[in-house]
Amino acid sequence: MIKSMTGYGKAIFENETESITVEIRTLNSKQTDINMRLSPQFKSKEPEIRNILNRNLIRGKIDFSLNYVSSGPSQAPEINEQIARHYFHQLQKIHRVTGQQENPDYLSVIAKMPDVFVAKEEEIRDESWQNARKAIEEAVEKVNRFRTDEGKILEKDFIERVEAIIGLLGKVEPLEKNRIPRIKERIQKHLNEYLDDSGANPERLEQEMIYYIEKLDITEEKVRLKKHCDYFLKVMHEEENAGKKLIFIAQEIGREVNTLGSKANDAELQKVVVLMKDELEKIKEQLFNIL
Repeated sequence: MIKSMTGYGKAIFENETESITVEIRTLNSKQTDINMRLSPQFKSKEPEIRNILNRNLIRGKIDFSLNYVSSGPSQAPEINEQIARHYFHQLQKIHRVTGQQENPDYLSVIAKMPDVFVAKEEEIRDESWQNARKAIEEAVEKVNRFRTDEGKILEKDFIERVEAIIGLLGKVEPLEKNRIPRIKERIQKHLNEYLDDSGANPERLEQEMIYYIEKLDITEEKVRLKKHCDYFLKVMHEEENAGKKLIFIAQEIGREVNTLGSKANDAELQKVVVLMKDELEKIKEQLFNIL
């Protein structure tokens, strides 16, 4: 079974005193790359959250957010007296410089200035952390469910494309019936030309004979290609998180297809090879998106 690296999960915990919202998005990446946004109260829990994500999501680019809102009185913002006093003195100074007679309402102005009100940073209660942890685990479970569903779609596509390559391989043998006589005819023609030419270079003839003879037999390439395709399907069905392994197998499939193409020396066989390469490229594109 394979899983996609693309996933999404969201979980919300709410009671009379607090609300916790956890949201996770994942995309494909060679390594685990976690981008985390936490409410200030949970900053101390970042290492634990990272461990949960690393253990359960394995790989990919992971965007994680945890938003915490408390309705309790202890979380009401406080006034930063130092900044408020600074604004007050600055406003008084400007008032004197401008020479205005009217006495302004400094407090209403100061209340609107930045950083005057600050949220209290308290150590998160153990009960709140346990509630958040449950929300994180629920969101992670939804991500993995999403990844599994996406993986089923990709798996179906891989099966169709690998079977298409195997089907194309079945078209090679009938083409060989015409291909081999044509190559032999070409060899015979070169040999006759050599025998008729008293000044011919024997080394050149030998090289050309070896070139054509080596390209004559493609049995090994066909056998290996079929084995690699079968192994790809076996690993995909039986192994967990086999994305990297499947990439290596796809590379081996590509190597045999390329060798078939270089040995083809036949227009019809080359067309079959091109179709194989097209299917394989589509497989490779999707392989980078699975675990």
